[in-house]
Amino acid sequence: MSQTHLRQRFKSAPVGITRRTVRFWPLLALAMIAACASIPPPKAELAVAEAAVVNATNAGALQWAPAELRTAQDKLARAQSAMNAKENGKALSLANEASADAQLAAAAARAAKAQRTADEVQEANRVLREELNRKQAAPVTRTP
Repeated sequence: MSQTHLRQRFKSAPVGITRRTVRFWPLLALAMIAACASIPPPKAELAVAEAAVVNATNAGALQWAPAELRTAQDKLARAQSAMNAKENGKALSLANEASADAQLAAAAARAAKAQRTADEVQEANRVLREELNRKQAAPVTRTP
């Protein structure tokens, strides 16, 4: 098909591919690769993830949510390794995941503690009810 025939068929299409266009695409590809590689080191995100892991540990995650805490610690270590290897995109992703996992561990620990406290209160109420029932069922003896 000739170029004029194509123009008639696709009137809104561009005129055609020229040598200038062919030279443009490799430059665009290089620019895109450079843009992806220019992600700055995620130092702030790593600091946030570290703080979240410390917070989860202080919340009792080591006892109440050890699997979630271990996952967060593992992802944090992998994020630090990725940043040291200049894989900043991977490091950023892992740091964000570590933060989320640490927050999950902290929430799970708090929930487990709250459940334990609720169970203790419920048991104390049961003992008090039994004592009250025992006192009500016991005959009242009066001394003259």
